[in-house]
Amino acid sequence: MTNYLVVGSGLFGAVFASQMAERGHQVTVLEKRAHLAGNIYTKEIEGIQVHQYGAHIFHTSNKKIWDFVNQYAQFNRFTNAPVALSKGKLYNLPFNMNTFYALWGLRTPAEVKEKIAQQSQLPHNKEPQNLEEQAISLVGTDIYETLIKEYTEKQWGQPCSELPAFIIRRLPVRLTFDNNYFNDLYQGIPVGGYTQIVEKMLDHPNIQVQLNTDFMQNKEQWLKNYEKIIYTGMIDEYYDYQYGELDYRSLSFEHETLDTDNFQGNAVINYIDKTVPYTRIIEHKHFEYGTQGKTIITKEYPRTWQKGEEPYYPVNNEKNLQTYQQYKALADQDQQVIFGGRLGMYRYFDMHQVIEEALNLVSKEG
Repeated sequence: MTNYLVVGSGLFGAVFASQMAERGHQVTVLEKRAHLAGNIYTKEIEGIQVHQYGAHIFHTSNKKIWDFVNQYAQFNRFTNAPVALSKGKLYNLPFNMNTFYALWGLRTPAEVKEKIAQQSQLPHNKEPQNLEEQAISLVGTDIYETLIKEYTEKQWGQPCSELPAFIIRRLPVRLTFDNNYFNDLYQGIPVGGYTQIVEKMLDHPNIQVQLNTDFMQNKEQWLKNYEKIIYTGMIDEYYDYQYGELDYRSLSFEHETLDTDNFQGNAVINYIDKTVPYTRIIEHKHFEYGTQGKTIITKEYPRTWQKGEEPYYPVNNEKNLQTYQQYKALADQDQQVIFGGRLGMYRYFDMHQVIEEALNLVSKEG
């Protein structure tokens, strides 16, 4: 049996710790925050499960992953159908026939195809070189200008003409009147929030949890004390930024309790215009069809990450990926430390992908 140290109690760390504990290994979980569950942490306020670090909607087409997570909570039938506010008008997301009707007054898929084709021609049939060209080639200029450009530049902090094309290459465009954002077979929100899932995972006699404990402040001592370490923090920070800092985007959240039973009528509304500093407002009660007399909203503000701030997702452009490969080469040679999760693997993961990656590591470690 191995004595594992898991750094971070988010979904990757919790899944790995729980599965290895069930196999008889001893596991210590370190969490630098005062609570479990990382960025999927939910807190009950006014009888409402508030997603403290942004909206988290579970979705997957992998039945194995769906069955796995349903061991820990009952999921409701919530369907993600966000709405976008641009120049005073509301549009359905993802782009579908409802969006096209609101924008152009078109009612048939044939009309929409023709309209997009008229607007999406690149000169001399060249390959899109950046996000702006990629978006226009997929959906035309009207949709790009109305629903993509300002929101994306606000989110990433850079002009679309300087962002890589791949970010938007899989832009969902539907020629049906379907507002379901995801195509996955399974989708929902855990009744009672996400925190309970991680609490149940880590409720095992072979697992010890230490909150308010920053691994990096006593790194060398932890390395001496444990045979294997699963590290879910920033890989560049672990290696003391010796190849330079990787870029991340950060977020800040402004929570408000309102004395009304329904503020916006939808769980998520995106705010496209650059004149609005936040990217979206989340109304948490709608995730669980709440009927409480009050409501809680969260405004989500994108930020440029700086040392000391919380990183939320990697900026996977060519420069950063080259730098990451240098760090990964160090990690591949390390026999003691294994890197996992969004920050450890410098990759954008949805929740179901995080679980799958953690289970794959469990299979390797045994």
